[in-house]
Amino acid sequence: MLEHTFIHIPGIGPKTERHLWRHGILTWSNFLSNQETPLPPARDALIRENLWASLENRDSIHFFAERLSPADLWRVFEHFKDRAVYLDIETSGLYQGVDEITVIGLYDGRMVKTFVKGINLDEFESEITSFELVITFNGSQFDLPFIRRRFPTISLPPAHIDLRFFLRRLGYRGGLKAIERSFGLSRASEIEGMDGYEAVLLWKAYQWGDEGALDRLILYNTADIVHLKPLMERGYQEMKAQLLSGT
Repeated sequence: MLEHTFIHIPGIGPKTERHLWRHGILTWSNFLSNQETPLPPARDALIRENLWASLENRDSIHFFAERLSPADLWRVFEHFKDRAVYLDIETSGLYQGVDEITVIGLYDGRMVKTFVKGINLDEFESEITSFELVITFNGSQFDLPFIRRRFPTISLPPAHIDLRFFLRRLGYRGGLKAIERSFGLSRASEIEGMDGYEAVLLWKAYQWGDEGALDRLILYNTADIVHLKPLMERGYQEMKAQLLSGT
């Protein structure tokens, strides 16, 4: 999808992009190898100049993160998925008047890493620098602001896809658990039906000495991040098919 994209070029919007696709110019290579395009010479020259820069920077996510809107960043997923991480946090839920991060889960598509307050939470700050794309569910409003407050000098990945808003554009509404069910995803019996409030209670129980409560909380957090991957992959394919269906 990345090399189908023209809207990262200044002055080129969805209408011009679709115009190019309808004329059989589906990719950057199509445009650059075509001596005549359906655009005025000045705009044609602008696009050519920017496409050569795009090819030179095709492996730089910073380049596209600076040029695509948050709503269009999903287009980089397939090209940069090996450098992506799925993230979710748990918090104390204003317990004793304080709301702080208790657990952070990271899933790179192969392995889960969990960071727990009072054990290894501070290691998260260096671990997250290994990635270039972070994928969350409602992370723009919840997870990432919490993380920035807890780690004021953190360097988060330059690109972020928030599945809550991305999937809403495809008609999937509601919370993460409801969307998971619509995708046919299920959870382990130990955490089936659990919600964020129960996650807060598990953290309290752990603080009171119940080690098993922490195990269950981590299992809950792990389900959140592991399920983000199939949601992202299927959403990406659906959005790509929908966008290109008129070409």
